[in-house]
Amino acid sequence: MSDTSNDPIIRLDDLKLTLPSAAGEVNILRGLSLAVKEGEAVGLVGPSGSGKSTLLMVLAGLEKQTSGTVTVAGQNFAGMNEDGLALFRRDHVGIVFQSFHLVPTMTALENVAVPMELAGRADAFQRAEEELAHVGLSHRLTHYPGQLSGGEQQRVALARAVAGDPKILLADEPTGNLDGTTGEQIIELMFDLHEKRGTTLVLITHDPELAEACDRVVRLKDGLIDSIEPGRRAKQTVAAQ
Repeated sequence: MSDTSNDPIIRLDDLKLTLPSAAGEVNILRGLSLAVKEGEAVGLVGPSGSGKSTLLMVLAGLEKQTSGTVTVAGQNFAGMNEDGLALFRRDHVGIVFQSFHLVPTMTALENVAVPMELAGRADAFQRAEEELAHVGLSHRLTHYPGQLSGGEQQRVALARAVAGDPKILLADEPTGNLDGTTGEQIIELMFDLHEKRGTTLVLITHDPELAEACDRVVRLKDGLIDSIEPGRRAKQTVAAQ
């Protein structure tokens, strides 16, 4: 049996994704290869239309590649159907979107607890309460999304994403709908959770400063990797050696 302890938690090999359109086929991802180590933070940057969000959807198993190999947490997506991918997401992946995606008829506590309850966790509500406390929302447990500020809603979304202790946290412009100060608070929380739990973080952002805070900055252009550079954390590690 081979030793997989040093295998990357994410491996993409010659990843291609083509989608139909009225004008013909559109090549979104055009042969992209990337490996991400467990516990690493990677910032994905690039102009609109470069394939960043599509790549994140592929990593989450929400979009199927046209060709190439996607292996995440030891699972090759090629042999998995929709149900298998849904179970994989439930057990291994947390996702934070720009637009929160909270259920408006559920309280903050229910938004975090119900997905875990549906997954069969007996301690779902206790766990949800703990996670909301971690993001500073103990006083908002019974409030509905419409009663919360944008920053508070994103804190609920972050608590929901990490409540199941995912190996991988995917974030697509998590500060895009927030003001600067609130966005900084969300990012601090996200990096704090990433570091304390050893979660692998893949973060899409238009903010170069935010991308630079990661271990590596991966720049996409026209569906391909244009460059990979060390981020501030990697540079600090090298400087300390």
